[in-house]
Amino acid sequence: MFNIKIHPDFSIHGRLYNKSDLVELSYSFIKEGEEFEKHIGEFLLDWIDDSQTLFVKTSGSTGRPKTISLKKEHMTNSALATGSSFNLTPKSSVLLCLPATYIAGKMMLVRAIVLGLDIYFVPPTSNPLEGVSRSFGFGAMVPMQVAHSLPKLHLIKKLIIGGAPISITLRKELLSVSNASFETYGMTETITHIAVKPLNLGAENDLPFSTLPDIEISKDDRGCLVINAPKITDEIVRTNDVIELVSDREFKWLGRIDNVINSGGVKLHPERIENVISKYMNTPFFVTGLPDEELGQKIVLVAENTSKQKIQKIIDSITDFKKFEKPKAILVCKEFQRTESGKVQRQKTMSFFL
Repeated sequence: MFNIKIHPDFSIHGRLYNKSDLVELSYSFIKEGEEFEKHIGEFLLDWIDDSQTLFVKTSGSTGRPKTISLKKEHMTNSALATGSSFNLTPKSSVLLCLPATYIAGKMMLVRAIVLGLDIYFVPPTSNPLEGVSRSFGFGAMVPMQVAHSLPKLHLIKKLIIGGAPISITLRKELLSVSNASFETYGMTETITHIAVKPLNLGAENDLPFSTLPDIEISKDDRGCLVINAPKITDEIVRTNDVIELVSDREFKWLGRIDNVINSGGVKLHPERIENVISKYMNTPFFVTGLPDEELGQKIVLVAENTSKQKIQKIIDSITDFKKFEKPKAILVCKEFQRTESGKVQRQKTMSFFL
């Protein structure tokens, strides 16, 4: 049985809540609240019941969405690690603007309960700071929300960003924001982030990810990240993320091994090629490989809602490509398939062409 502990300083919109208060609020949200409040109420009831585990949905960005079981003890440990890393002290104000249906939103609630934070809720829209005038000590967003919130982003003193890739353009824009923004690395199985890296405040160069406390990392024979984190998961997590191991606590993310393109025997990381192209165009796109009789696979650029001629002109003007990296074909579709957090679902999008 999980012994629920609610920090005495835990509050919602400035009002202190104990267990019985949370039960009453949760039922009120479920019965009368907006859709996002209903999800908050449902999670709070799951969190404060006697079970040791709860079920969480994965986003489905790299495969089919699935439901996994997580231990509340591990979620508590994850909250403590985040609190330690970002110096989140009791009564600090935090903003929840992510849906409580997925792990990122759920963990904002857990952090508030465990660390004694004052949490505020706003609808998880693409522009969550619209109408917001007060400041917060900590928050979490997906890149799409960040892009729409830039004029007000200084209101969140420490901001973690995850759930989808951060474009080159957005990284540049964050350099002029007067807060501390961090890119996160993690997944549902690791109960959100296990590593972070600064995006501004002097971080003009591409820095490696640094792990949170009690996280051990290594690299397997494929060159992929292996995570040993006994306080947040019972099993060693073997990822499909190709990395450069900088130190025993730092790594650089190179790309997904299942995205690697083998073109004429040369292994190419589409994420690196995308970084090059992102400097020259703002149209949503991704790079992938398609079967080719001569090369085995050829590099293809897939763009959203634009013209092939416009994209080809940009590609032909780029001189930063390494050998074999220039796309050999361009495909265009009206709209990409995306997850709720905004991640492009490459395989689903490519099904339109195959």
